[in-house]
Amino acid sequence: MDLRYWLGSAVDQAQDWAAGFGPVTPHPANAVSDADFGRAFAEFGERMRDNYPFFHPRYAAQMVKPPHPAAITGYLAAMLLNPNNHALDGGPATARMEREVIAQLAGMFGLPAHLGHLTTSGTIANLEALFVARETHPGKLVLHSAEAHYTHGRMCQVLGVPSEPVPVDSLGRMDMLALERKLRRGDVGTVVLTPGTTGLGAVDPIHEALALKETYGVRIHVDAAYGGFFALLAGELGVPAEPFAAIRHCDSVTVDPHKHGLQPYGCGAVLFADPRVGRFYRHDSPYTYFTSDELHLGEISLECSRAGAAAAALWLTLKVLPLTRSGLGGVLAAGRRAALHWAELIEKSEELTLYQPPELDILTYFPQRDSLSEVDGASARALAAGMADPADPVYLSTLRVPAADLSRRHPGLRADAACARVLRSVLLKPEAEPCVDRLHRRVTELVRQREDT
Repeated sequence: MDLRYWLGSAVDQAQDWAAGFGPVTPHPANAVSDADFGRAFAEFGERMRDNYPFFHPRYAAQMVKPPHPAAITGYLAAMLLNPNNHALDGGPATARMEREVIAQLAGMFGLPAHLGHLTTSGTIANLEALFVARETHPGKLVLHSAEAHYTHGRMCQVLGVPSEPVPVDSLGRMDMLALERKLRRGDVGTVVLTPGTTGLGAVDPIHEALALKETYGVRIHVDAAYGGFFALLAGELGVPAEPFAAIRHCDSVTVDPHKHGLQPYGCGAVLFADPRVGRFYRHDSPYTYFTSDELHLGEISLECSRAGAAAAALWLTLKVLPLTRSGLGGVLAAGRRAALHWAELIEKSEELTLYQPPELDILTYFPQRDSLSEVDGASARALAAGMADPADPVYLSTLRVPAADLSRRHPGLRADAACARVLRSVLLKPEAEPCVDRLHRRVTELVRQREDT
């Protein structure tokens, strides 16, 4: 795609549409000269240089990458009109686009029926799912994995709902035996499962939890904010099939198109399997919802104003990269192959050790050392040295791991500290695939730099 061309087309399209309503004289209060704007924009450009190169394969740190050109074009084209998807009278075209993309996301998970909408983030999507969980199981506890995103404990606190972590197994997945022991107490209303944890990319055994759902009458929420789009690859490239297939039998699911869905921030989504949960959102607004008897998106969400541009961007992206194995699935497949290849290189390495095999596209590894404190120090130095090198930078992240977890996976390490940082790379950009060998060589060079160098 020629982004310059399509951005210009987006501006032309908006101006052609606006012209149909007759001329409008700009108000002098809004007037800014090109000279004044040029000075401000020059300063803005300098300020924006203080960013990491999220677009480049050198950046293999966090779940960040630029949106697809189709998403950028769709967002800009809609932003010029600035629709608000809270109500049909705020954005009729983009509200319909939102319903269409929500139906496509529900179809990706195989939900037979659904109620849902886009949100500004996965945090808000999870908040809404936990809000409905509170209303359906008042006074009951929420359980989540000890490796789950911190948002669950935090949002439960916001909602006034008690929550509790469940221990994980040797690969960072929720331990089903530990879960059942907690369920036997009878005070649990909801279990949160994660197909792709933020730290490790571990996939909780959702299919195994389904039997417990029926036995103990609990609600299951799936936090697929990061890993949800891997449903497109389930059963291929080593991506486990059963957990993703089980999502269709769960009560709610969160997914973030602004991660693997190629969208700009913020674009999350929450889906409910039972449309009747809409009753918990019921409210009155005497100054809106007046253009249609059809259900408005604001009547089934906790948020009010939301950018219609987010729906437009996702709708346009899915038109050219649909939710299929050969469409958007091809983008995820590249990152998955990159993670598998780098894992193979690390397993053969004399400098690096794989913390655990990657289940999706997050890779965790550490410098080969004798003790936890040495691993922690070497990981921190490699991270800092890679970011600081002006000639050949590489951007990684670290994951703080408790001593017990490291010792369980690597009993040969001397446990002389309570925890240690290991290196972590998120390979969600397809551009990383052809650069894995180079990344591996560069990280190997960095970890060779010991204290005396």
